Amino acid sequence: MEIAAAVRSGAADPVELAEDAIGRIEERNPEINAVIATCFDVALDSARNVDRDAPFAGVPFVVKDCRVRLAGVPETWGSKLLAGAVPDEDSELAKRYRAAGFVILGVTNMPEMGKMATTEPAAYGPTHNPYDLGKSSGGSSGGTAAAVASGMVPIGHGNDGGGSIRVPSAACGLFGLKPSRGRVTGHPAPTMMSYPMGIDHVLTRSVRDSAHVLDLTAGPVPGDPYEISSPTASWLSSLETETGPLRIGVAGRSIEGPAFDPMCAEALERAAGCLEGIGHHVEVADLPVEPGVMVTMGALMATAAKVMIDDRLAELGRGLQDDDIEPFTRYMYDLGAGFDGADVIRGLQAAELIGRRAATYFSRFDVFLSPTTRTVVPELGVYDTSNVEELLPIAGTLASETSVFNVGGQPAASVPMGYDEAGVPLGVQVAAPFGREDLVLAVSRQLEEAAPWSTAAMWPARPSSSS
Repeated sequence: MEIAAAVRSGAADPVELAEDAIGRIEERNPEINAVIATCFDVALDSARNVDRDAPFAGVPFVVKDCRVRLAGVPETWGSKLLAGAVPDEDSELAKRYRAAGFVILGVTNMPEMGKMATTEPAAYGPTHNPYDLGKSSGGSSGGTAAAVASGMVPIGHGNDGGGSIRVPSAACGLFGLKPSRGRVTGHPAPTMMSYPMGIDHVLTRSVRDSAHVLDLTAGPVPGDPYEISSPTASWLSSLETETGPLRIGVAGRSIEGPAFDPMCAEALERAAGCLEGIGHHVEVADLPVEPGVMVTMGALMATAAKVMIDDRLAELGRGLQDDDIEPFTRYMYDLGAGFDGADVIRGLQAAELIGRRAATYFSRFDVFLSPTTRTVVPELGVYDTSNVEELLPIAGTLASETSVFNVGGQPAASVPMGYDEAGVPLGVQVAAPFGREDLVLAVSRQLEEAAPWSTAAMWPARPSSSS
């Protein structure tokens, strides 16, 4: 917002901003590997013609390699099989980003088809965390997270089907909001049965920027399968609204898995202490959700992967070859192939039941607080998609605390809350009832004021702590 204000006042020139961002991408990306495709010529043309009165006039921006389609720019979902697929027009959300004044410079890295919470696709190679080049940047929006954290751009697009905005935000010291189901359109991509748990938004350095982008991009298009009531006031204004004392439940255990890593637990305690100090009522109280979230998500994601791969093979007019997809994606494909229509319906019913149980929590509490991840950021290579046997027991670890709100559809965000012993960021998750982004944003803003985090670019990147 400060950059756009400088453009509106004449203190900054959009073309110079775009050229500076291009220079940073060219300088920093070889070390980080966050940006996998660029559209610099189009970006410079956009910068020359940008509406200087737009809310985000001239602000450099990147989009993740899926769902937000850019005319003429490949959309590969991090997969060699999908390489060569080039949209002929912008998706609705891309149009809204451009109308807001963003100058889109390129596309960011992601794990193959978004099926992993770390960004290490075979097609493009791993994205490195600028806080420690040997560590993961999270996933599946890890490319955007690393691009923003390293200062290539100040803000970027991501989407979240199980934690894919929140996990990389936590890993890279950013604020990442997953809105409520139906809040942001995915048009023209189908959503009801193929992407029922995912939603698009942005990864930012401040709560304020995220709130304002949501004001500009939320809302359906005719025919969207989900429509949600519009807020009575802007989300930006909700940051200044007095909430009064809130009832805040704090996780005492992992939603699905072993106990929290001590450093993740300490981050949660810091956040809870800040909110209690502000005057909120804080109580240890776990979500009433039984184990099974990850199994349900896995079943639905496997079915969606099967459909995506089969559709692509039909376009190519051939069968699946051994080197088309990574071994873990092949495992998901084969898993999906084993499901019939009844299995899919049972999966959707299980997701609805999990969401209902999570929703009952918010009749007692206004907000739920937990670590964003139950473990610290792992080394690159730990989640090896070529070794399915070793990967399966840990595949859902990084998303164990976030996925429940994708299944239930409630809004949730990751807020930076300190660092681990290696100096890599930690995040705390703030969740609220369905449709109450205003609560998530207001509490996140209160944490931002009580325990400020750095908004400076993490550059130069730190060498690997394991080397």
